[in-house]
Order: sequence, then structure tokens, then C-alpha cells
Amino acid sequence: MSYNASASLASSSAAIGAVLLAALPASAQSCPDPAEIIGDLEGSLAHVRYLADDRLEGRAVGSAGARCAADYIAHHFEAIGLEPAGDGDSYFQAFPIRKGANAGQRNRLEIGGATLALGSDWAPVGFSASGSASGALVYGGRGVSSPGTPEDRYVRMDITDRVVVMDWGDPDAPNRTTLRSTTHFKATVAAGRDAAAVIVLLPDGMELPDIGSEDRNTVGVPTAVVAGARADEIREAAQTGAEVMLSTDVTPSMVDANNVVGLLPGSDPARADEVVIVGAHYDHLGFGGGGSLAPDRFAVHNGADDNASGTSAVIEVARAVASGPRPARSIVFMLFTGEERGLWGSEFFASNPTVDLDDAVAMLNLDMVGRVVDDRVTVYGFASASEWDAIVDAANADLDRPLNIGKAPDAFGPSDHTSFAAREIPVLHFFSNTHPDYHRPSDDWPKINVDGLDRVEALTGRIARTLATAAGRPVTWLTQEEEAPPHGVAASGDQSATSAYGGVYLGSIPDMTPRESGMRLTGVREGSPADIGGLRAGDVIVEFGGVEITDIYSYTYALQAHAPGDEVQIIAQRDGERVALTVVLGRR
Repeated sequence: MSYNASASLASSSAAIGAVLLAALPASAQSCPDPAEIIGDLEGSLAHVRYLADDRLEGRAVGSAGARCAADYIAHHFEAIGLEPAGDGDSYFQAFPIRKGANAGQRNRLEIGGATLALGSDWAPVGFSASGSASGALVYGGRGVSSPGTPEDRYVRMDITDRVVVMDWGDPDAPNRTTLRSTTHFKATVAAGRDAAAVIVLLPDGMELPDIGSEDRNTVGVPTAVVAGARADEIREAAQTGAEVMLSTDVTPSMVDANNVVGLLPGSDPARADEVVIVGAHYDHLGFGGGGSLAPDRFAVHNGADDNASGTSAVIEVARAVASGPRPARSIVFMLFTGEERGLWGSEFFASNPTVDLDDAVAMLNLDMVGRVVDDRVTVYGFASASEWDAIVDAANADLDRPLNIGKAPDAFGPSDHTSFAAREIPVLHFFSNTHPDYHRPSDDWPKINVDGLDRVEALTGRIARTLATAAGRPVTWLTQEEEAPPHGVAASGDQSATSAYGGVYLGSIPDMTPRESGMRLTGVREGSPADIGGLRAGDVIVEFGGVEITDIYSYTYALQAHAPGDEVQIIAQRDGERVALTVVLGRR
């Protein structure tokens, strides 16, 4: 069986484009015509070309471009002959996400009897709580710890029930943006110290934020920023304890995001309920912003390699497997959204599966597989099942030109396979390495190594077919080893990476999907401080070292305040009860 690109794609692209436009509601018929974009391109590169076109605007989760990408994927699934396996009789699994915020009519800031102009002097931030606070201002400097400097006194001030004014910035890095410099950090920490409200003074030249682009959870207190010349006036007013009246009125805006799910039913009635999952994420960074490595550029981040390449591979693996003999087990082909924001789509599916995950044999994940160099591909997850070595080696040997496979044991990393590994499903994660275009506007389709991508598809397809046809249970979950995650960054949002905290390490695997309160753990690493201290998968951390934990951000900020060797008390919600645990933080 050939796993190369389908020669029929170019000839059918016009028909698919017509179906796309006909099937879409009138409000969504702005999706570009695939035939117009793809032209005479075929197979893998044709998909990448469409998904990474400027007109899809970077496929940010919940955006119009992401909806066009999802429709494109779904119609290819339909053309291949996959059955819908999403909500109802559709290919889509929808879940709500926050996409911006709206300002109401009750936003008002009055200091010392003078009313500031909304939209020019000041604005509420998009993550502000709605509410009111009044009383005497208190000045909190930059509100972050800076031992050995006069500013350090501010972190020990009593700000309980006070409206605290702080300057934007980090005293230890005055000329750049850091985690501690931001309004979100300062407001989250101040809310944890029981402040009534927060006002942050922006530096010269920094514009008021656009609340319509805010997608972080609401912090616990009214929060506003002041810009321009008025910032100096408010600082002086705070230092003299002037009276303030702040009212914020901010409402989150919610939209649906969509995973795309197709099913190739197994041919053996006794094994058709068992499923092999082949997946990738199709979202990217939109116009940049958070996550971009070109943070000062407002430009379309097309994400050709990350991860139009993986999306293309899933489509073509599905086409190749479906065109051959039907395997005994079923294969679920999935494209997730929200990966760039913290595995939102895969975690939602794993928590709300449309197939029985108790019958999941394995999960194969493809993320950044379009820039193969010197035939090298790294495959993560070998420690999740002892059978992986033999299966992968046999599939690779069957290729006309085998790949040079680097085998990594870790089954947890910053991509969607983590959501399945956390549920003890054996995983493999395929990755062709980072490059200078990673998370930048320059990650575009002409740079894709089509030959390398096609060979990764062939390898993945052979592994998927082996898993779906083998007698007995082809792979069995093993206990994980502790290894550094791929990409040189923290695994699945585990904010204990060396680059962020000088090496402080807990070993948590956070569930980064937004929740009303606390931070749920998808899992903990064996032998880590979290494991030794008694934390478990499913625990919801609500307090860390005396600091209330409301979300992933407050957890991040609380962890950052500690060092390796610190003993901290963690309060977790477990089975409806609060559990107090003592953990000694380690060093990565």
C-alpha cells in the first residue's frame, strides 16, 4: 500500500470547495475556496497550502479562520469515507471558550473628585472582575519582591480591602517584559492578598489594552490600567492616600471551538469497539501575541509546520488506511483545537470522549512533522509501552527509505498526546524538531519538506494499521520515566521549567483547560516532589504555600515565588474534601 500523497486531491479540490461553500451557513461563507488556493498542488502540501494561507489568519482557536480549517478537515473526512464521530451525527465536537470581553455601561474611575476619561485616560482590563471599590488609595510600587531594594517593602504592605496602585514592570528587569511585569500577574497576586481592587500605571508609550482580545479567566478583583500623563498624577494621588471610586463592568464573550472527529469502523465485530487514535492539532497563534516568538509583530502566524503539517498528515494517513483492507479495530482520526492555549481540545475530548477510552489501544500524535532534516525524526513515548520498539522498528524498516528515528522515552510533553498519556493510554508523539521559524510569522508553506512529511505519514500509517490489526493487546501501558520534555520547554504547562524558575520543580502536569476555580492536575510524574508529597491525578489545587489558587496563572505565580528545597503546604480538593499536603520542592 502506498502512503504517498493522493494524486486525486487536486482534481477534487474544486468540488470540495463547492461543497464547503454550500454546506456553510450564510454567516460563515467567507471561507476561501480551496481550489483557488491549492491550484495544482497535491496531497500533503495541498492541505498545508490551504491551512497556512493568510486568509485563514493563523487559525487561532475560536476564530473564523479556525472554523474554515475545521470545515476543510471535515469535508476531507467525509470524502475519505470516515463516519462522523463528533457531537450527534457530525464531525464536530464543540466546547465553549472565552474569546474576548465586552465593556458595559458602569465603568467609572474617579480619584480625588476628578473623573478620568474612559478609553483615553484609563480602561478596565479584559480579565477584570465586575464590581466596585472605594476608599483611600495605597501605593504599592511595582508590587513584586525585590530583596535588598527599598521597593521590597511593598510586598509586605497590608493591602487587605484596599485599592492598590502599582506601576507596570519588574524591578529586576526594568527594560523588558517579564512574567512579573504584567498587569495580570500583579492583579492575581493582589487578589490573593485580599486587595479590594487594583490599578496599574502603564509606562510612557504603552497603549490601553483591547479587552476584545482577552481570553484569560477573570481575576478576583476589579482591575484597571491608567495610561499617559494621568499615570503620574495617579501615582502622586496614591502616595498621599487620595480617595478613589472605581467601578468596572466587564462581561466575558463566549464562543464555541471545535475538535474534528472521524471514525473508520473496524471490520471485526469482536474488536471494533477497540480504538486506535491518530491525532494532531490544527490551531495556531492567529496574529501572534501570547506564545509568539516575535511578540512585537502583529502579523499572521500561518503555522505551516506548527501544525498544518500534522493536520495534513492525519488527513493523508486516514486516506491511505481507508483505501486498503479494513482493519479489525476501529481507528479514530482527530484534529484538535486549542493546543496552543494549553491542550484545550484534546483535554476536553479526553474528559468528554465520543468513543469509549477504556477501549483505547493507543494514541499517535503528530505535531511539527513538516521540517524533516537529514531524515531525522524524533518519536517520544517509548516508555509508555515496552512493545513500541519492535512496532516502530518494523514499520520504519518497511519504508522504501527508512527514517533516522530518535527514540525518546517521555510520554508527557507540550502537545496533545499528554491528555491521553495522563489516562494511561500508550502514546507516540512524532516531531521533526524546532527551527528558526517556530512560532513566528515566517513559518510558511514553501518551507515544508514534502518528501519528509510524506515519509512520516507512511510511518504513522503503518504503525496505526499494525495496532489496528494485531491479535491480542498490541501495547500495554508502562509506568513513566522522568525525562526532560521536548522542545526544551515545560511539559504540558508544568510551570517548573528551568527557564522560568531557576530550576524549581514540582512534577505536576496541570490540566490547562479553564475552570471556575483552582487548578486541576492531569497527572503527576513518578518520583517527583508532587508524587512523594501525595498529590494525585484529578486533584484540584486550591492553595499553594498560603496563596489561593484560582487558575493556572495564580499557580504559576505562586510556584515562581519559591526556590528548590522550599517546603510548602498544598491544599487540594479531592473527592469533595480538602486535603492538606506538605511538599518539598525539587530542582529539575
